[in-house]
Amino acid sequence: MLDLVGWVGGVALSICALPQVIKTYRTKKIEDLSWGFILLWFGGEILTLAYIIGIDVRASLLHFPLYLNYGLNIILLFYLVFAKIAYGGIKA
Repeated sequence: MLDLVGWVGGVALSICALPQVIKTYRTKKIEDLSWGFILLWFGGEILTLAYIIGIDVRASLLHFPLYLNYGLNIILLFYLVFAKIAYGGIKA
């Protein structure tokens, strides 16, 4: 049961950015998302994923729901960074 909770939570968190990505893709507008927000979110995802992997390597564990969450969010954030540059320019 606990694994199910982890998977449901991981999937829910991993698709959090999906509505924003879909909206940005459709409208090609990204002005409302600040560079600060995107970069802090991206940095947080990368650092937390590195922390979880480090802990798992030491403890010989695999937390797939967490890998799914952070991995998919990083992929979606790559798109938002691309969109910010392509649609909004590099202005900070």
